Amino acid sequence: MTEIAMTAEKKKPNKFAMAVSFLMALPLAAVLLIHPGAMLDANGHYSHSALMMIMIGISGGFIHGVGFQPHFWLWKWLFSPIVAWPLMLWGYYTWFIA
Repeated sequence: MTEIAMTAEKKKPNKFAMAVSFLMALPLAAVLLIHPGAMLDANGHYSHSALMMIMIGISGGFIHGVGFQPHFWLWKWLFSPIVAWPLMLWGYYTWFIA
């Protein structure tokens, strides 16, 4: 019985992609914590729906960046780099345009 459980092959995580995820999430998280005013729009207001999506991207970047792999399919999809990277790029766009 234990031999069956032991023979399941796990694919190795891509260390480069993990580093990219972590390094993309770190500055965005720091800006949101230290100087959240940098994410204001032209009118001086926050776009709460945009910030919520950007924070999901940051969470996905940290989760993928440290190597955690959720088991439930929804969390696995939501915190994957396929979803997190575009959301973090949106955050960088929002940060540098503001």
